Amino acid sequence: MKALVISGGGSKGAFAGGVAQYLMEVEKREYDILVGTSTGSLLIPQLALNKIGKLYDIYTNVNQRSIFSLNPFVVRKKGDREYVSINFLTTFLQFVKSRRTFGESKALRRTIKKNFTVKEFQSIKESKKDVVVTVSNLSKNRIEYKSIKDFSYDEFCDWIWISCNYIPFMSLVKRDGFEYGDGGLGCVVPIREAIRRGATEIDAIILESENMDHNRVLGKNPFSLMLSIYGFVLDQIEYHDISEGVLAAKHKGVQLNLYYTPTKLTENSLIFNKKLMSQWWQQGYSYAQEKFSSVT
Repeated sequence: MKALVISGGGSKGAFAGGVAQYLMEVEKREYDILVGTSTGSLLIPQLALNKIGKLYDIYTNVNQRSIFSLNPFVVRKKGDREYVSINFLTTFLQFVKSRRTFGESKALRRTIKKNFTVKEFQSIKESKKDVVVTVSNLSKNRIEYKSIKDFSYDEFCDWIWISCNYIPFMSLVKRDGFEYGDGGLGCVVPIREAIRRGATEIDAIILESENMDHNRVLGKNPFSLMLSIYGFVLDQIEYHDISEGVLAAKHKGVQLNLYYTPTKLTENSLIFNKKLMSQWWQQGYSYAQEKFSSVT
């Protein structure tokens, strides 16, 4: 059984879309299992349907308003560079309302339902493909994996949304008495879950450069510093996930193919820039093309 695994990475998901396009259209890869975390959870339903053109349109037209119903960030420009700072007014209002997050992402749930229809959901359920999203159960302090096979349309759309909610900057969601957030808080690259579900060959797209050898720009205030620290923690989780995945693959005799970004794409993956995301999609396609060319 072949599996496609896509890591978390926010707007960098556009790069994963380009890699997946090459794998599916040129290399003719067909996947029985698709497992995603965060932005990977957004990608995999359309990839399971082989609707790559639609996915491209989604990922190259999304913006902050498509994600945030209450945006905790302000995007500023300094020369040609865009950077993110905290919207202090929004943050203050959240504190006044006794909310536990700096922003809200209900707009993302509407975007998911707008672009993933009931008909498409049923089409996947009727196929033999297993589409699985990663979420963090913060109440139970554990990672959970939600398969499309086990839920209704509305429920599965909620799990996709929850998988993407980067706490504390996006919505904290309560389901069945438990509170949930972004799957990447516990598992950024769910390779082991694909193996557990029976995969014998895995293509894993990792939305970070392989050596991670770069100097992080630390924030100049407590909030932006928090973003930098979160990035550091997620990098460590990602490294751990990959190491465990490689070991599990060797132990089970699973063929594991890893696809990294060739460079660090962005300092903050919560910036959704149409021009950059179009470029990253093409970079992903070209990267996969070059990777296979070098093998042959």
